Amino acid sequence: MQNAKRVFFPLDEQLGLKDKRRSEGVLKEMTWLSGAVHSFQEAEEVFARIGHLHISDSSIWRRKETWGEQFKEVEEAERKKANTLGSANSFREQALGTEKRLGVSMDGTMVHIRGEGWKELKVGCCFDIDVFPTWNKGTQEFEELAHATSNSYVAHLGRPERLGELLWTEAMHRGWERAKDRQAIGDAAHWIWKNIVPEHFYDARQAVDWYHATEHLSDIAQWIHGEETPAAKKWYKAAQKQLYQGHAQQIANQLREIAPTCSGHTEDLEREANFFENNKRRMQYLELREDGFVIGSGMVESGCKQYKARFCGPGMRWDRDGVERLIPIRSAVMGGCFDAMWKTAYSSPRK
Repeated sequence: MQNAKRVFFPLDEQLGLKDKRRSEGVLKEMTWLSGAVHSFQEAEEVFARIGHLHISDSSIWRRKETWGEQFKEVEEAERKKANTLGSANSFREQALGTEKRLGVSMDGTMVHIRGEGWKELKVGCCFDIDVFPTWNKGTQEFEELAHATSNSYVAHLGRPERLGELLWTEAMHRGWERAKDRQAIGDAAHWIWKNIVPEHFYDARQAVDWYHATEHLSDIAQWIHGEETPAAKKWYKAAQKQLYQGHAQQIANQLREIAPTCSGHTEDLEREANFFENNKRRMQYLELREDGFVIGSGMVESGCKQYKARFCGPGMRWDRDGVERLIPIRSAVMGGCFDAMWKTAYSSPRK
């Protein structure tokens, strides 16, 4: 068929695809899709339907292995730079503006590792704090409330110290030391408040997630008054109001008084009394709201769900190396910094 015309789809030109060779554009989109969609099979289907390219899921997986390793090396270089004594000045120069208000949040989710079982993936989120009018369904009025915006993410499958260093690196990139206000928020996990925050974010306004704290109150109400009883609901509403107004210490005192008389839950109530007493300075919710800070850690909880959606699909079982190569890709996609990460990784020497 000597007179047959060669046909190129528009995406071929856009990606620089010539004679079915893998251009940088195709490699980049293969890597991006590996972290953006829920499976390598889904990435194959996207290429076939939108790009009219036949690229197998195994090919996409192999590119994830190659470029995920490159992303890890870039991440590691940045981590060392940010956590080396005297290196902060270079990050200060990169940070834009002096009026930013920044926050960090931490949480964890579980992923299954072949040969190890379920392991905690520790997740960190860095965000801007913006205050704008928000509709309150209860009062039927707009209120000026703080929100987390421009979220970016890091994650680590292992000890909290490394997550802390990764989150500190991200915060430094975003101008943490030049921000006029800073906040750290999370649930009551020991590794957040005993490891990461004191080491890296000690000068931030601290807060235990409001919704996590009220879940504790809900359990307490049912231990004292019975499950779903009117008395339990009444106690919960009163305690919730008390907590919001910043009276965590009073709640702790009440629980210690009640504990000896609550058969079967004495130890539970003593534990909860310690929880509220130990975190009372992080539970000044009315003050936090008035000062324009967030009181909920939904930004990092959303991040955990996004990681879990990629790593915990039906039948998925990962080896540790495979997860660790995909984590920085997924993080870059979630945080909207994939293009910048790719540019650095692609220009870096490959081993």
